[in-house]
Parts: sequence; structure tokens; C-alpha cells
Amino acid sequence: MQAEDNMEVPLLNNLNDTGDRARPKGKDVFKDQQKESESSMESPNLEFEYGDTDMLTAELSELYSYTEEPEFSLNRDYFDEDFRSHAKGRRWIQLTVEEQKAHVMRLLDALEVTDRDKRLKVARAILYLAQGVFDECDTEVDVLHWSRHNVFLLYDMGIFTALLELLSMEIDNNQACSSAVRKPAISLADSTELRVLLSIMYLMVETIRVQTEDERPEWIAAREAFKNELGSPLYNGEPFALLLFTMVTKFCSMNAPHFPMKKVLLLLWKTILFTLGGFEELQELKVRCRERLHLPPLPEDSIKVVRAMRAASPPASAMELIEQQQQQKRGRRSRRSAFVDSLEGDSPFPKKQPLVKQDSLDTYNERDPFKNDDARDEEEDPEDADSGIEGEVDPLDRDVIIQPPPPPPPLRPPTERVNFPKGLPWAPKVREKDIEHFLETSRNKFIGFTLGSDTETLVGLPRPIHESVKTLKQHKYVSIAEVQIKREEELQQCPLTLGEEEVEETQAEMLYLGMLPNLSQYVIALLKLLLAAAPTSKAKTDSINILADVLPEEMPITVLQSMKLGIDVNRHKEIIVKAISALLLLLLKHFKLNHIYQFEIISQHLVFANCIPLILKFFNQNIMSYISAKNSICVLDFPHCVVHEMPELTAESLEAGDSSQFCWRNLFSCINLLRILNKLTKWKHSRTMMLVVFKSAPILKRALKVKQAMMQLYVLKLLKIQTKYLGRQWRKSNMKTMSAIYQKVRHRLNDDWAYGNDIDARPWDFQAEECALRESIEKFNSRRYDKNKNSDYMPVDNCLQSVLGQRVDLPEDFHYSYEMWLEREVFSQPIQWEGLLQNQ
Repeated sequence: MQAEDNMEVPLLNNLNDTGDRARPKGKDVFKDQQKESESSMESPNLEFEYGDTDMLTAELSELYSYTEEPEFSLNRDYFDEDFRSHAKGRRWIQLTVEEQKAHVMRLLDALEVTDRDKRLKVARAILYLAQGVFDECDTEVDVLHWSRHNVFLLYDMGIFTALLELLSMEIDNNQACSSAVRKPAISLADSTELRVLLSIMYLMVETIRVQTEDERPEWIAAREAFKNELGSPLYNGEPFALLLFTMVTKFCSMNAPHFPMKKVLLLLWKTILFTLGGFEELQELKVRCRERLHLPPLPEDSIKVVRAMRAASPPASAMELIEQQQQQKRGRRSRRSAFVDSLEGDSPFPKKQPLVKQDSLDTYNERDPFKNDDARDEEEDPEDADSGIEGEVDPLDRDVIIQPPPPPPPLRPPTERVNFPKGLPWAPKVREKDIEHFLETSRNKFIGFTLGSDTETLVGLPRPIHESVKTLKQHKYVSIAEVQIKREEELQQCPLTLGEEEVEETQAEMLYLGMLPNLSQYVIALLKLLLAAAPTSKAKTDSINILADVLPEEMPITVLQSMKLGIDVNRHKEIIVKAISALLLLLLKHFKLNHIYQFEIISQHLVFANCIPLILKFFNQNIMSYISAKNSICVLDFPHCVVHEMPELTAESLEAGDSSQFCWRNLFSCINLLRILNKLTKWKHSRTMMLVVFKSAPILKRALKVKQAMMQLYVLKLLKIQTKYLGRQWRKSNMKTMSAIYQKVRHRLNDDWAYGNDIDARPWDFQAEECALRESIEKFNSRRYDKNKNSDYMPVDNCLQSVLGQRVDLPEDFHYSYEMWLEREVFSQPIQWEGLLQNQ
């Protein structure tokens, strides 16, 4: 009953929790906390719609650094130089489709010359076509229209295959790599050829991937063909994404520091997104997979549920709590003095506790006969009391209404405090393990013995247990992963009777097969880049230089140029974080759906490469400043900069930026990283304990300041799984956060996350848990992908007739030399029958 009362309190009272913050010391800390409190009180709801990508114009503009701006006119000049000699005064948009194809064919032939400079000029001319022949367009819409038209034309003429060959040559160009390694400072000029090739490829992948309303039938067919080509092992016997992964690892091993890593990562992310599919395609795949496995349908569409959520008010900061504490004490003193004046000559002044409690009950209409006026209903250990957070509200003061100062509006009117939601957003779920554990506990208690994994026999159990089991089974949810694990156990136990498993050749399966030999290298390389691009990382001499494709040849000499470069560098890092976070999340989600052990191996590589502390380090910053950062110069963004005349840049225009409340890519990156962290820790006891050990609770609570429902949901999920390990004092001090978890996160019916009455007694043996998981993964990989299987278990055909009757593939020219082979190998060779018998 007491636990239930504790659950009701946060929903009714909407208390301000304190969080893990220390009492301010000194003027500087006081000012910082004052700024923090002002920002948290004024933080608005962010109208952010999470999706696979941002708008097409934003995605195209992020491909180019601001230092690449002069190259737009260079591309146009190289195109015009060749085009004028063939077009005879006409413009590209005036040509017929056949004439355009003829010119693209000439460019394709010119790409095969041996002279590097001539090849680069032709490649720039092709890039100008892919960019939408902007010199002949008047608006940004026209640029996008002609870019789309030209990209489908280029794909139809086979440009992508030619570019792929050139890209492979540049990757294997040892001379360029060695000269870049020897250079003290690398700039844009070192990666010119690679940047041009990757830009064309990115424009082709991104433009063909995005569907529009004015789709032509031939474009739809081209999209499907291109998607299958990119995902199939047609390029050098492996999917195209693996070539890009190789570039990433080569760059991180310091063997090719001139690679333009931002463009490589963007192209890699969009290739994976195109070939495997985005979040909506994942949902459809999941529904189809459940139907194929004869599982009940999903209880709800998670994408729709999350989009319909509303953000909660962020937890109070330390500054707000101190102000509230002072207001409460002033309010108590004034009410107490008025009450004393009214009791002249009467009995002595009543005790403090009943007075405050009565006031709070009257305020909230909360007359609970089971509540004890004395605040000693919970016996606190001295350790719990000592570990309380400094600056928290006194327990007796929590129930007193706090009137805010006149300038800001009240936090919430009293009538809204008791408005419960009509329904919780998620349907509750129960696992088979949970039902077995519940029955095992009940049988031990009432009968004295257990029946193993039997969940049907309820003999000897009281009636309420029958009802509980019925309720649990109504909400039972069997995941695809559970079915896959069970099937894998059967295949391991009975390899001969069950035979070979039929593996569907999906895009994800082919990608995993290609990534498997070097998976750990790919994961470590991505995390190295993420660390180098994180805003909390400090520059070190041995860190990776990710600015090779943003630094100009001549460093800035004026303040304005320095400001522009500073914005460009920050924007460059943000784009890298965005690409890596989206890429890792896509890989985790698709591999989990394809097979749970494919997901587990990439998860384990991430954990072993310190991904969990890296993400926590990323969030250990002023997250509101990161979300609202304006590291962009609108007038320099493509396609705006190639259509409109460039105004003179000033310090004011550089600082202006856009007028939105938040930066889309930064909020997108934060949500992706939180989702990755959730996937790594879900149902993993040892990894959950890592969150506790790394003191993630205060870091995650600060992220709740961002008033965006989806981001808050994934923060609350991470807080929920570790709540029972944080101690009673933390739960008492963070009741508002507990209430938000109850309202927004899915319920597991017999999960005691909110109370911690039965703390998990398992020892935190990280090594044992991860080794057991690794053993299962290796068995799976060996069974499915190891070609050198143990021959002891391979079937042997002992029938002479069937062995001789087997069809043997012989070379085409064998029948020409058949008689000669018989003479040499059979007739002229004496058979030693006795020797054969002895060998037997």
C-alpha cells in the first residue's frame, strides 16, 4: 500500500525535484546557475518532427563546406568551356533529351583519359550537371528540378559505374596518400579529386532516394534498380557501402589523412538508408516478419505514438529550488504569525507539522486517511540521509504551494494538477520469462516447490494468483528476437536432424556478410570519428584530424574570415556527428530485425570500444546550447548561394543565422545517440550497471531540459532502467522525474523499477555476462557463415552408383582433349592393385 501511495504522489502533486546538483559556491557558480535557471524556465516547446533525414535542401547544403564556395563557379566554367563547342549558342535546358544524352556520352568518354587534370575538369563538368545547371536557373526550385532531371539522366547513361572505378583508383593512389602523410598541414587542395567524385555520387544517391510527387514511371524503375545495385555485391564482389567503410578505416589508421571524411560519412549513411530503408520501412518489415513467424500483430505503431506525445516540463534547476525554498520559509512565517494573532489568549501555538500538513491537504483537496501527519513513515538509514543532494527541498515543505514571483506566469494552475491523462500512450508488455518468474515465486510461497517453466498448471495457488496470471498472459508479448534465439538453440542442439537453415538473401544479410570479417575495425573507426567531432572533446596531438576537407589552403587573415571559418568548422563537426549517429542507429535496428545475434555482435563491439561513456561524455555539456547552436550562414547554403547574388558578409550577418529555436541536425543527433544508448543497455544488467557507475543520472536529467517529447522519452527510458539502483534518497528527491517515467514510458506489469524493494541480487560480473553472450554469437557465426565446417558432421555418400552418377562440371574445351587425357592419365598408367589393397 505504501508503494502505491508513493506512486500516486508525483501524479497528483507535480512536485519539483532537485536533481544531482551541489549548493552554489562563489559568485561565478551562482551566476552560472542563475543563467541555467532562467534558460530552463523560458525553454519553449520545440516543434521538431523526427524523421530519417532533414529537408532535401538542408541535406544537400550540408554536403558542401563554406570554404568550397569558390568551386561552384569553377564547375560551371569547366562545363561551359566544353559545352559551347557542341551546343552552338544554346543552353542546356533548351536541348532535347536525346541531345543531352549525347553530350553526357561525350563526357563519359572523356573520363577515360589518362591525364589527371583533364579527368578532373570533366568530373567538375558532370558535377555541375548534378548540381542542377544553376547558372541557367532563376530560383532554388528550378535548381532542384534540373538537378533531379540531370541525375536520373546521368544514372541512365552509366555515370555512377564510371565514377566508382575512378574512386577506387583514388583510394589506391599510394602516391597521394604518402604525400599527404608527410605534409604538416592538410587542406582542401589535397582532396580535390575525391571531393568531386564523392559529391557527384552523394547527389545521385540522395536525389534518386527521395521520392517526389512528380514521379515518372522510368524514375520509379530506375530507383529500384539503383537500390538493388548499391546493396548487391556487384562492385568488386561486395556492396558499395563496404568500399566506403574501407575508406573510413584507412583514414582512421592515419594511412590516408587527406580523405574528405564528412563526404564519405554522409554518402555511407545515405547509401545504408537507401538500400536498407528508413524507420517507416523498418516498421513495415517488422510487421511482415511477425506475420511470417505467426506472431500476434504489434500492439501499436511506435512512430505514431511518439509523434503524438507532448513534452513534459523540465526538472527544476538548483537556482530555482533555492528560491522556492526561501519563498516557502517566508510563506510559512507569515501564515504562522497570522495564526498566532488569531489565537490570543488561547492554547499554546500548535505544532509545526500538523499546521503545514493541514495547509497542504486543503490546497490539494487531498484528504488521505492513511497518510501519517508525522513525516517519519519511512525509516531512513543514516547513509541515505547523508547521501542526500545538497540544496534539496525540505520534506515538510514539499507539499506547500509555491507562488512564483510576479514577472513569470504560474507554472500550472491548481485545476490542471489533478487532470490525469485519458490513457497511457503504450500498451503494457510482459515477457514469457516474467510469467515464469512470477509463478516460480508464487509456487515457492504457497506450495513449497516449483514446476520449472510450466506456465499453465495453477493447482494449489490461491484465486488472486490465477487472476494475476490471466492478466499477465493477456499482455504477453513475444518478440522476434526471442523466436530467433529459440530457433538458434534448436539448430545448435540438432544440427543433423534439422538440416541447413535457409537464409534469405536480404540487403541487410549481404551487408552483414561483407562487414563481418572487419566489423570491429569499422566500429572503432566510427567511434574515433565521433569522439573527434564531439563538442566536449579537447584537441590532442594524437587525435584524428577531421578538418582536412574544411581548412582552406591559405588560413584567414581578417577577423571576418576567422569568424566564417570558425562557424564552418563547428558546422562540419555537427554534420559528422549527425551522419555517424544516424548510421549506427540504422545498422543496429536493421541487424536486430534480420537476426538478433547480428545485432548483438555489433552492440558488443560498440560496448567494448567504450561507446557508453563516449555518449555520456557527449551529453555532459550544456545541452540546450548545443541544441540551439546557430553554426550556419544561410546566404552561403546551397542552392541559395548559387542562385542569388552574394551580399557582402559582415560580422552581423554571420552571427544572424536562422530564426528557428533549435538546430535540426543537433537535436536529431541527440535523439539518435540516446536511442543507441537504449539499444545497448536494454535487458543487459551489466551494461545498466555501467550507467550507474558512470554517474549518468545527473547527465541524463540535464537533457530533460530540452522540451521535445521524443528526446525526453529516451532519456526517461534510460533513467527508468537504473532507478532502483540509485537509492531511496534519489527517488524521493526526483518525484517529478518518476512521474514523467510513469506517464511516458511503457509499463512492464511486474517490474518494480519505481520502488527497488527487491534489488537485483545478481553480482555485477560484466566479464561473465559478455563472455556468455560472445559464445552464443560465435556459435551462430560459425554455424551460418563458417565455410570450413567440421567434416565429422558432414554427410557422406557411400553408394557407388550415385557417386558415379553425379554430374561433374567440366571446362568447355574438355571434349577437345578428352582422348589425350584418357591416354595419359588412364591407359598409360599401370594400376598397382596390390598397393591399393595394402593402402586400404
